[in-house]
Amino acid sequence: MAFGRQNQEKAPEEETSVWECTAEGCNCWMRDNFKDKQVHTCPVCDSEMKRATKTIQVVENKSLYYNQ
Repeated sequence: MAFGRQNQEKAPEEETSVWECTAEGCNCWMRDNFKDKQVHTCPVCDSEMKRATKTIQVVENKSLYYNQ
């Protein structure tokens, strides 16, 4: 039973820059502001990743190591 969740607002969504895996069977992707290095390889299958955009919920990266 989730009676307390009925009145929650939906999180805002916006076009967000992401990196998508180019491998045929892999559907891995990550937000651009959460990538951990400059080399863009898939963390799941080690294939190359390409830049794309998705309409997803807004999430801030509050890590001390994130440079905007």
